[in-house]
Amino acid sequence: MLAVRSATVTVDTGASERTLLQGITAELSAPRTAVLGLNGSGKSTFLRLFNGLSPLTSGEVTVHGVSISEHLSAVRSRVGMLFSDPGAQLVMPTGVEDVELSLQHIKGKEARRAAALEALAERGVEHRAFDSVYNLSGGEKQLTALAAVLAVNPKVLLLDEPTTLLDLKNRLRLFDLLDTLPQQQVVSTHDLDLAATCDEAIVIHEGRLLAQGPAASVLADYQRWCATDFPTLPEPAGPGRPDGSRA
Repeated sequence: MLAVRSATVTVDTGASERTLLQGITAELSAPRTAVLGLNGSGKSTFLRLFNGLSPLTSGEVTVHGVSISEHLSAVRSRVGMLFSDPGAQLVMPTGVEDVELSLQHIKGKEARRAAALEALAERGVEHRAFDSVYNLSGGEKQLTALAAVLAVNPKVLLLDEPTTLLDLKNRLRLFDLLDTLPQQQVVSTHDLDLAATCDEAIVIHEGRLLAQGPAASVLADYQRWCATDFPTLPEPAGPGRPDGSRA
């Protein structure tokens, strides 16, 4: 289970502080949870709480009972993340080298290469293993990045806007792939079809938790709010309100 207790994230802009998330408390235990929200709502910031990429100003985040603030390295070994632009996380010249980078715990160059090729084969992109990552399609980049993330067998998979750069064929392929993975998944998305495949959903609005529950029910509320207006939340206790600059 993933848990957030009174999580607040603020950043110093130089001229002032901006609050990206404020006072969020939630527990995520479903196999797949969608994180919904308008642009700038704070949903990506929320997602990144679970691997420490959104440093807490106050509050607590735990992954399977382990506190991020106390055991960040241990948590990161359990949590994998696929970014919205998979090309940005491919840092080696070729796909096989990028996966090998995730497999440094395997001793021996030949054994590491074999494991990397197997990981790419599991994602269906072994035929592009030795091609430049710059020559891969959007879908191939994503599958290669996912192979690198999954090569270390994380317990939790975070996905930030995973369908944004995909054509219809690769989008449907991703849906099928996610159904085969054993990891608990948390998906930040604007893709309501992807959200509908989730077990639960939450809505982040203006940096605060607006709704959480079964995906079908939350999706219906979210679509209605987008068509009309979002509920007004009570003013939070304490200084500062989230503003429009959130990620």
